[in-house]
Amino acid sequence: MKKLFISQPMRGFTDEEILKAREEIRIKAENTIGEPVELIDSFFEDFKPIGNIPVSYLGKSISMLAEADVAYFGGDWKNARGCKIEHEVAVQYGIDRVED
Repeated sequence: MKKLFISQPMRGFTDEEILKAREEIRIKAENTIGEPVELIDSFFEDFKPIGNIPVSYLGKSISMLAEADVAYFGGDWKNARGCKIEHEVAVQYGIDRVED
């Protein structure tokens, strides 16, 4: 079973919309990969960011990306700065990727 990291735009979406999209992405990823996945929970409900809030979230997210066997980039990720940075990290460090 592979560990799956999901990168998706979150700005402007409700928690419910984000979580629904994550479940849809998880299902797509399992179909694409061809096996069940263990989802790395990078949706932070209890995180207390300090300093530059977006950078704080991004740093935590990248630390979780380090655990991934595969990263799935979903939604309009190419227009979300955090997703683009996560994608570049995955490329530079050889993490397998699925791009929606």
